[in-house]
Amino acid sequence: MSHDLSLRQALAADLPAILSLQAQLGQDDGTVLDQNHALDIFRRMARYPNYWIRVAELEGVVVGSYALLVMDNLAHLGSPSAIVEDVVVDAIFRGKGIGKAMMHDAMGIAHEKGCYKLVLNSNQRRLDAHRFYEGLGFERHGVSFFVPKEGFRA
Repeated sequence: MSHDLSLRQALAADLPAILSLQAQLGQDDGTVLDQNHALDIFRRMARYPNYWIRVAELEGVVVGSYALLVMDNLAHLGSPSAIVEDVVVDAIFRGKGIGKAMMHDAMGIAHEKGCYKLVLNSNQRRLDAHRFYEGLGFERHGVSFFVPKEGFRA
């Protein structure tokens, strides 16, 4: 990977690039938020303590992004935990070490914040992603459950 890769906290000006990357994942039929709605959410996220969108930039171009949330806990003797979400690298640049650099960035922040673990979820069908994460030291652990919004009760 080029030595010109840098990782940094996203700026509002990065939102078009981040949304373009998200569209590549094919979630929500490739539809992404409009710029104004994305900016509202970005600003709201910025008010959370320890919640960041991070971008990987290569020669001035955003080529990857991920979100990282560090949460306080009463369990584990008060040690925080971290969650990685929305990991994406531009399809043109996959396999060049950018995802690895982003996950090492997340691990470094989690370590710096004293987290007892860093977790992420991956779709069961994304076998290449699973091999990628396992190659970085992530271990399969526990069972993940979710309730789709149709199952929420008021």
